[in-house]
Amino acid sequence: MKAAVYAVDCDGRWKVWITLDMRVDSLWWSGTGQEHEGWNSGAADKLVLLSPSLPLGWAVKLRESFQSIQTMQEWKEEDWAQYIAEVLSIELREEREKGGQWDKGWIYEGISICPPFREGSFQFSQSSRGEARPEWIAEDRASDLVRGHSELEHGWKESEATKQTVSMKVESAREHTNLHSKAMVQADYAEEGIGQLTLGAEADQLGKALAGRSLLQPEAEALLAEVLPELAGYWRAAAQLAHLQGRLRLEAAVRAPALRRAGPGWAARLLQAAALRLPRRGAATARRAQMRCLRCGSAATGRTACAACGLAGCAYCEACLALGRSRACALLLRSAASPAVQCTAGASPTVAARRWGLSAAQAGAAGAALGFLAEPRQRSAAKSPERFLLWAVTGAGKTEITFPLLDAVLAAGGRALVATPRRDVVLELAPRLARAFPAETLAVLYGGSADRWSDGRITLATTHQLLRFHQSFDLVILDEVDAFPFHNDSMLAYAAEHASKPRGSFIYLSATPPKELQHLARSGKLPHARVPVRFHGHPLPVPRHLEMAPVQQCLKRGFLPRALLEALRRSFTRQAQIFLFVSRIAHIEGILTLLRRNFPGTAIEGTSSQDPARAEKVAAFRSRIVSLLVTTTILERGVTVPRSDVFILDADSGLFDEAALVQMAGRAGRSKDDPAGTVVFASPQWTRSQRGAISQIRTMNTIARRQGYLSISKPHRRK
Repeated sequence: MKAAVYAVDCDGRWKVWITLDMRVDSLWWSGTGQEHEGWNSGAADKLVLLSPSLPLGWAVKLRESFQSIQTMQEWKEEDWAQYIAEVLSIELREEREKGGQWDKGWIYEGISICPPFREGSFQFSQSSRGEARPEWIAEDRASDLVRGHSELEHGWKESEATKQTVSMKVESAREHTNLHSKAMVQADYAEEGIGQLTLGAEADQLGKALAGRSLLQPEAEALLAEVLPELAGYWRAAAQLAHLQGRLRLEAAVRAPALRRAGPGWAARLLQAAALRLPRRGAATARRAQMRCLRCGSAATGRTACAACGLAGCAYCEACLALGRSRACALLLRSAASPAVQCTAGASPTVAARRWGLSAAQAGAAGAALGFLAEPRQRSAAKSPERFLLWAVTGAGKTEITFPLLDAVLAAGGRALVATPRRDVVLELAPRLARAFPAETLAVLYGGSADRWSDGRITLATTHQLLRFHQSFDLVILDEVDAFPFHNDSMLAYAAEHASKPRGSFIYLSATPPKELQHLARSGKLPHARVPVRFHGHPLPVPRHLEMAPVQQCLKRGFLPRALLEALRRSFTRQAQIFLFVSRIAHIEGILTLLRRNFPGTAIEGTSSQDPARAEKVAAFRSRIVSLLVTTTILERGVTVPRSDVFILDADSGLFDEAALVQMAGRAGRSKDDPAGTVVFASPQWTRSQRGAISQIRTMNTIARRQGYLSISKPHRRK
């Protein structure tokens, strides 16, 4: 899209603004809206229209690189044009190289220096294409001073503007002129059913609807169509007022990092060089800083010709295309952040344990996290959220540990987010959170969710949904930080970071934190608490090794090793539900054939991420209709099935790292009625990942025993 951009002088200080509706800006800066709440109480001294129709990305760059200097009071049109050409020199050069037809000519054509407001009132009307047309209005409209522009040709090149100067004599006082211009602007709005008073209320409604959001224009329009359909025809006017009020930020979805703002000395040298026709240094040979997507943080690698803004090379982001095209001329609406709430110290671990039914280990970790939430936030320059790690073994009841934390933030009047990488886990957690907080509104977000635009005091979402939030939550709880797709995905890490308020709190939940988080925790640089034991107080089952040939070789031979079949038979005898993990989807059907041949009459199924009946098969496994489920790592976490045993074939595969092995092993022994399930690592050889996984499990058991959390002195071993 294109947008109008202008500079305004208030009490000797200049600032550049982008606008979606110049009529709103006219009322704002003329001071005629001061009797209505939410409108500007004072008039601007001077206004310079820099361009009525500029590619949005360029307009944002002008705004972000601008710095006020005193000499701007005396600048003429050519001075402003030279300034714009210098700031956009790289973009102009790139357009020339790509054969685009934007050149310096349109810069001079687009600038209008408006007289002080005390000599008249400045109003903007808009053409059918959205081009702003400035008009000066006195008491006699026939004597308006008009500086117009012709329609755009082919969507990207302005023809030479028609310039006509009409002498104008101002006979009325400032108050009379303001009232007169106000009436005319309101007449324009009246044709669309907009009133100045109602516009303030509608800007307030829009600001609340977009609170904490980061949405591209089509997404914002979809939200408003659902929650504020009455704004559908003129949401831009309400959005512009909210922007002027500081409640809404208008951004280009893709842009380079903000330039270091030019100082007065630079501007003076620029104008001197222009007067003497001296070559400018640096700008002509400068390279554009890397363009990045503001929604997902990824580098914008693509560039195409764009009909929306007229550029021959409009940058776009390929990383988040699934959520809608983010490009340099796409409007991104972001709400301003409200201050983060400060939690109190909260209840003691004993009280928390009694209220939420927590074990001693759970209550101790919750107490440490509550103390972290109550600590004063650091006043760092980065203003990033403070972080805390809850390092809890699989089956420790991490979700229940978060209940006191959520309660503390809600009691302080804040909002909380629980994010997890997978939709399956979201659907499992939703009813548990609803039961724990029945009086609170809960928004459940995932692809295709009916709650897409719902606002909840508690939001439960997949991590991809965080791309639509910006500085929204006082507390962000990120579950399974080591899991796919969050792990090693910088886009999702960026989204999670920006979902939290700058002074908010960020809590990681994991049974197998990434190595960097473990290092920070051990070195004392990351506040953390460990939960080394499950809620039932029994030690974690320690995996044992079973030597067997690779699965592929077994499939070629057409039989499974006797040792594996005997181990499986023991599990069937004790009526255990068996998870049998394989490293590749292609192995599932062959393994199923061999298992069904060896265990006829036993309900055995297989599933993977490509299985359309996956949900039904998992449900049947949970309800004990299916006794053995062959699966991939899609079920390595977030699934609890009582009385379970775990077999991992090809445990030496490079696809199974230490964290994955710990998580898969963690499916066993989760029930208090069967706390010592069997875990088998089956492979032809030991690997560092297998040894590391067993070492991690044993270490947690040792810590739990040392801290007195185990209900028995030694871990039970199955024969």
